[in-house]
Formats: sequence, C-alpha cells, structure tokens
Amino acid sequence: MKKRVLGNTGLEVSAIGLGCMGMSHAYGPAADKEEMIKLIRSAVERGVTFFDTAEVYGPYVNEELVGEALEPYKGKVVIATKFGVAFEHGQSGDLLMNSTPENIRKSVEGSLKRLRVDSIDLLYQHRVDPNVPIEEVAITVKELMQEGKVKRWGLSEASANVIRRAHAVLPLTAVQSEYSMMWRKPEEEVLPALEELGIGFVPFSPLGNGFLTGKIDKNTRFGEGDIRSILTRFLSENIDANQVLLDLIGKIADTKNATPAQIALAWVLAQKPWIVPIPGTRKLNRLEENIGAADIELTEDELVMLNETLSQIKIAGNRIERVKKDY
Repeated sequence: MKKRVLGNTGLEVSAIGLGCMGMSHAYGPAADKEEMIKLIRSAVERGVTFFDTAEVYGPYVNEELVGEALEPYKGKVVIATKFGVAFEHGQSGDLLMNSTPENIRKSVEGSLKRLRVDSIDLLYQHRVDPNVPIEEVAITVKELMQEGKVKRWGLSEASANVIRRAHAVLPLTAVQSEYSMMWRKPEEEVLPALEELGIGFVPFSPLGNGFLTGKIDKNTRFGEGDIRSILTRFLSENIDANQVLLDLIGKIADTKNATPAQIALAWVLAQKPWIVPIPGTRKLNRLEENIGAADIELTEDELVMLNETLSQIKIAGNRIERVKKDY
C-alpha cells in the first residue's frame, strides 16, 4: 500500500484508509462484531494504517469495535475519532452540537477507554458548534495535547473561515468532509485553504454512499435504518438521472481493467497528494477492491477530460437532503 502524508505535522498513513462507521451505524442493523473485527484486521494485513470512527457511531459501539480490533497493532496504525455531536433520537433525527470544554474532556476520556489507547492519534471536532468559538475549542484540545491525551487534531465539515481561525490557534493536521465525483463543493474554498495552510484532507463518502460503485439502480431497496432510504440522492428518478455519471466512469474503468469504484477513488486520489479517502465497507471483497484503487494511475488527459465532463453534469438529489414524508 502506498503512503501519504497528512498536513505539515508529518502524519504518514496509507493512501486509502478505512471508514468504520457503516459497520455499526447508519446502514441498517450493526454487522456481526467478530466478522467486523476480522475485516478490520484484514485491512491491516493488506497495508491499511488509517482507521476512522467516532463516539456518536452507535453511539459508542463503533469505537469499542475499532479499539478491540486494533489493540494488537498499537503504534502501527493511526486511529481517528471525533467529539462534539449527539443524535436527538438514537441514530436518527437532528444532530446536537456540544463542544464545550467540559464535553470535549468527557468525550476524550470515554474515547481513550473505548479505543484502548493512551493517546488519540487524530481527534476531530465532528461538527462546528455555533455556540462555542472555535478558538475556545482549539485551546481545550491544546491542553489535552499537553496532557498527552491527544496527538493531533482536525475538523469535520468546517468552512474555510473556521479552518483558518482554528489553525491560527492550534495547527490542524487534517480536515474531513464529504468529497467525491458527486459532491465537489470543497474545491471552491476548503481545498485552496488547506493547500495554503499545509493541512491534509480526508474525504468521507468518496463513493457517494455507494452510488459510484455502480451496484445501485432504481430498483434497489434499502433496509430499515439505512440512511440511504431517506436521502433524495437515492430516489429512483434521481438514480436514473445520475446514471450519466456512472456511464462516464464506466468508460474509463473499461480502459483500465478496473471497476467504477476504483476509478472514483483514483479520481479523488489524483486531485492532491495530501488527500486520503476513507471508503467504508462490511465486505472483504469490497475492501480489496477499494485498496486496489491506490495502484490506478489516471493520466493528465484523462483527468482533464473527467473534470471538464463532471463540471457539465448536474447531480440530481442533495447529499444530505431528506425525503419529505406525509404522516
């Protein structure tokens, strides 16, 4: 597995990480714990050294899963987790933000125990809290670093302005946001700011919640508890409308003897050398497929063609807009 460096702090990780959220959160009932432990360890055996979780996934059980799975590899892998949000109603409903110093400290103490580590490798603020200045958050995390409980920190889904303010107080290692061929908004302001400041970028949902694998069509039915069942992106008419994107990816995949998912991930990797996507999966064959994307090289001409064509495609369905239901 090729390696990449996140930010100016010199954090080296595998070019493709593993997002662990879906193993126990947002995609239906949690998968079998022992099977997921085996999958995570299989990822390590195949060169993956970067794993992503959060206290709110489950909540809590995803951190426990990751902690148990990676305990034998202490010092050999990088675990990222997050603080600052809770769900109003279990795994659904609105996010409740809380980045008070007291809550950050409580979250970190809990994460340390669940992850079975003495210090958190990379700690993200999960969402910006409008009620707590980001400077205050940075000061709290700085204190935790001085205490040896946190090694590096980052932000998730933050604006360029907030990133700059946070970085001025305590240098950020990475920023995490959704980014893929289906959602390119970070290119407008966030990516330029990260490049200027020397901060790494960690795209989640680099496969568009699975759409870019080419395995989802208008007849696909998602089970109870699967977030995709309530997102407008996955309405049958929008899936049909977005087929043009899959057709584009498929043409490149055929010339590379690759899968659509691999081309989608290779495209993300090709944008900047400090980008490390974290696709998630519950299946070994999908894990191996995703890892294989790190070895696919897109030529400059292919990238130009892809980006020009992508800019002309209007994606149907918002990434976070939920389907309105009449009750």
